[in-house]
Amino acid sequence: MKERVLQNGRLLPALEAALAQRYDLHPLWQERDPQAFLARHGADFRGYIASARYGADAAMIRALPNLRVISVNGVGLDAVDLAAARARGIAVGYTPDVLNDCVADTALLLLLDVARGGSAADRFVRRGDWARGGQFPLGSSVHGKRVGILGLGRIGRAIARRAQGFDMEVRYHNRRPVADVPYGYEATLHALASWADFLVIASAGGPPTRHLVAEAILDALGPQGFLVNIARGSVVDEQALLAALQQGRIAGAGLDVYEDEPAVTPGLLALDNVVLLPHIASATHETRQAMADLSLGNLDAFFATGAVQVSAL
Repeated sequence: MKERVLQNGRLLPALEAALAQRYDLHPLWQERDPQAFLARHGADFRGYIASARYGADAAMIRALPNLRVISVNGVGLDAVDLAAARARGIAVGYTPDVLNDCVADTALLLLLDVARGGSAADRFVRRGDWARGGQFPLGSSVHGKRVGILGLGRIGRAIARRAQGFDMEVRYHNRRPVADVPYGYEATLHALASWADFLVIASAGGPPTRHLVAEAILDALGPQGFLVNIARGSVVDEQALLAALQQGRIAGAGLDVYEDEPAVTPGLLALDNVVLLPHIASATHETRQAMADLSLGNLDAFFATGAVQVSAL
């Protein structure tokens, strides 16, 4: 008999097909009343899979009394109640490393775009402003500039390596220094922002980092500084960011993530010095397939051996 697995939210079609072949898969997102369904059938499921966006909060974990394994199709764990899972002895698998390169590539894409005005220049040409004799404003060179990275984990290190390809000086801020890297360490985020020309957020999300980047940090970054966020929207106080951009207290921002996705603070949409992406940092065929393979592998490994391939606990 196939193990019953609950799917929360859509996943890559190839992953959904593979899951349906191996397991008795139920798509919760198709239920008209998910809460009523869980009340009736929550005890039927030993496996659970979802994207990092949906995760598995305490209420979901309580609704699945026989749950044994959670597979998160993503690297962000702020939507997963790890303490609740640990207390119940539930294994939690996720997909780190396989998306590092694409997310780091996106950080550099945003950094270059907002500094040089790439997206704004594209709009300038399409509006016909160039053909009418308009002069697009000068951008900022990134060569030799200073990039500060908030969160020097796997993705932060990949960003640092790419920045060095542009001869950028790299410093970082973590809760504590990292022993095996050549980059300078700043003991506070404020000090890092004061030093940097570009502040790139690559930290975890969740309550500990909520609004870590707010007015004081943006003011430290200054009117020539740029903010790039490929981590979690919750790390940035979006209203404070909007005010800083509108008032010229920072030079620009490149964002792939937002506080209330898919909603974006309306004022950001009107600014030419902001590059807005729809949370696509890991959205390549190659990376999403690798994530799918590992998500499936975590479930398969647990039901075969009692342990996931890559554990978040």
